[in-house]
Amino acid sequence: MKIETEVLVIGGGLTGAGVLRDLTLRGVQALLLERRDMDSGASGANHGLLHSGGRYVVHDPESAAECIGENAILKRVASGCIEQTGGLFVGLPGDDESYAADFMAAAARVGLDARVVPVDQALEQEPRLDRAITTAIEVPDASINPFMATMANLADAAQRGARVMLNTQVTAMRRDAHRITTVQCIDSRTGREIEIEAQQIVSAAGPWVDRIAAMAGIEIGIAYSKGSLLVTNSRLTDRVINRLRPPGDGDIIVPGETVTITGTTSIRVRNLDHLTTSAAEVDLLVERASQMLPALRQARFIRAYAGVRPLVASGAGSDRGLSRSFTVFDHEGDGLVNLATVTGGKLTTYRLMAERVVDLICRRLDNHTPCSTTQVPLPGSGEGITLDARQRLARLSEPPPAGEVLCECEMVGREQVDRIIHSLLQAGQRPEPNALRLRCRLGMGSCQGGFCGFRTVGHLCRRGDLSGPEGNEVLIRFLEKRWGGIRPVLWGEQLRQEQLLEALYCGTLNIDGGL
Repeated sequence: MKIETEVLVIGGGLTGAGVLRDLTLRGVQALLLERRDMDSGASGANHGLLHSGGRYVVHDPESAAECIGENAILKRVASGCIEQTGGLFVGLPGDDESYAADFMAAAARVGLDARVVPVDQALEQEPRLDRAITTAIEVPDASINPFMATMANLADAAQRGARVMLNTQVTAMRRDAHRITTVQCIDSRTGREIEIEAQQIVSAAGPWVDRIAAMAGIEIGIAYSKGSLLVTNSRLTDRVINRLRPPGDGDIIVPGETVTITGTTSIRVRNLDHLTTSAAEVDLLVERASQMLPALRQARFIRAYAGVRPLVASGAGSDRGLSRSFTVFDHEGDGLVNLATVTGGKLTTYRLMAERVVDLICRRLDNHTPCSTTQVPLPGSGEGITLDARQRLARLSEPPPAGEVLCECEMVGREQVDRIIHSLLQAGQRPEPNALRLRCRLGMGSCQGGFCGFRTVGHLCRRGDLSGPEGNEVLIRFLEKRWGGIRPVLWGEQLRQEQLLEALYCGTLNIDGGL
């Protein structure tokens, strides 16, 4: 199968989706490839923090300035994906007292809206904070749902004529002198081979950009920095909480709609495809974060997960010392005139990353249409629209949605699932629990898919989307994928939950065939 397109985008995370949308807004024909499902890499494994820039003002002012600008832009154009929580940087006894002064001076230099607030006011706003905090600084941090943001970018691009091909992996590139003539791919579901001819190619493949570049005979130095995070079954703060000190492990706490996400670590890794979170990392994160929020010591953790930051290597001794700014490689010095790579950066700066690389691509295409993503809202966003967690929490206490409830933890009804199944089938995608999870939070609550996984697979079988034996295989894969994140946090209430599920699946349903 052969496909021709003006621009090919490789990578279905938030940056790739942003690149695709920016291209279509400028009238460019574009196609996006993703080897798995959307947000399968770094975009689906972060803490959902829309940075104010505060974390980087002292030691990485370039990244801070980027975050400051994009924070304000996204609150306008992606408001439906964002809860404007605000944030606090808090100091504790024993922390370097001079850092607060350095922080405020650096904030003034880069234009961050930071304000020292009285400790008693901070404790009134966030009563679960440690009562011994010595300093509190208010910043405009926020919480963002990356899955919603990616879906909105992809949906808007598709509405404007773009094509999205998920589960399609790039396997090779053919190069003739200064151009890549053909990108070879394979459909991982069918094994069908595909050849794509594109005038221009953008690699936005996150941690895998070096592998894509290598197919074109180019070397990019990327440091793979793994960050692990923990999820509680309840929301413990209304604001983002940061430790008022140089960035380190376990110093960010983010309210993520109905849960709390805390992290993160920074560990150099080589294997990108089999990330795990160790018990030692869990212990470290709980110990460090609970210094700010003691309630975490008794909290029920329902999941641990890890993602990889693709940091542009610069010889620094520690990954914490590498800049969180991004880089656009034009590869013209490598002898190529139709490939560009964008990497590094933050979730917060995805739109700016897309704008910079699309500016380059459009210059090559002699397209002079300016970027409009600073002004055109994403679908579901706009004036007065926000991701309001209070509305979501209120909905959880209301009567269930009409029809069967498939996920009680997140109140996902059958009608909503059917709409997503319809959109997946229209796009040629296979409806299964993990694809639904990425699009509606099914399986992300306290039971981590233990109850809703069974209901959802049963519903898919009733619809005829899955056969009985096939449904059993799909359910096992879904539970195994969930299990990888549950295992590191098995103690207390979560262990009791898992023992119940084991009795149901193994003892009653004999899902492991052990009876």
